[in-house]
Amino acid sequence: MSPLKEEEKLPFTDHLEELRRRLIISVIAIAVGFIVSYFFSKQLFEILMKPLIISLPPKSTLIFTSLPEAFFTYLKVSLLSGIFLASPVVLYEMWAFISPGLYKHEKRYVVPFVLFSSIFFIGGALFGYFVVFPFGFKFFLGFATDYIRPMPTIKEYFGFCAKLLFAFGVIFELPLFVLFLSRIGIVNEKMLRKQRKYAILLVFVTSAILTPPDVMTQLMMAGPLLALYEISIWVAKVFGRKKTDEELEEKEEEEKKENGESTPETAPDKEEKEVSEADDVPEEDELSPEEEAEELDKP
Repeated sequence: MSPLKEEEKLPFTDHLEELRRRLIISVIAIAVGFIVSYFFSKQLFEILMKPLIISLPPKSTLIFTSLPEAFFTYLKVSLLSGIFLASPVVLYEMWAFISPGLYKHEKRYVVPFVLFSSIFFIGGALFGYFVVFPFGFKFFLGFATDYIRPMPTIKEYFGFCAKLLFAFGVIFELPLFVLFLSRIGIVNEKMLRKQRKYAILLVFVTSAILTPPDVMTQLMMAGPLLALYEISIWVAKVFGRKKTDEELEEKEEEEKKENGESTPETAPDKEEKEVSEADDVPEEDELSPEEEAEELDKP
């Protein structure tokens, strides 16, 4: 039975109106986070610069090459922080938009979904900041020599960091996304294992799209993403939706039909078949009294 009854279905315009309302709430939440973060924009940018400052040669700093560059960078830092602060609200609005199309027992996952989505999103960004940034900056700055000195601008540095923080935040949602799909029966462990080779290809393509155009950064993202895919297989195995007896019987019948095997007849089917065969047996013609008398008179 469909999650939505026929009379509960909304027209397309109402869906657009609902989407508009959810987007407005999300934007307001991000705006509030932006305003709060702007009062601490300098401190936030100093925290963001710390992995690079540690890796830079002594007496090296970041620079800006245009007058408004520093101001706009602080605005971007505040916006980035506001998005992370508002992520629980944004994720809740996403769930609220799709929840009318789910079954009642699936809607109860709203609180765990929002909670763990926020944790995984922020956790992915923290992984990029504490693990990937120090290793990656040391690698890139290792090409500096006495004649080649690194002089990164704050605009380029922020763009690099923001892209990686968002990318790692999104890819760390993979196990939770697979958990959701496995609970509603769309994917399962066997499917994920079977499609592993295609997943590996997709991982490297995604890493190439989400990261700057250098092999080192792509590998630093592809490695965790492959590990998350393997974790997702385990999640689907442990927490995936278990098939009912009826579904298993239907699957067995379908497999037998595909293999050309006839399904065994049940007892009621056999009885009906016997009755139909008995009905097909021609009955002997009944004789009239005169004909019976003639038969008796025959020698």
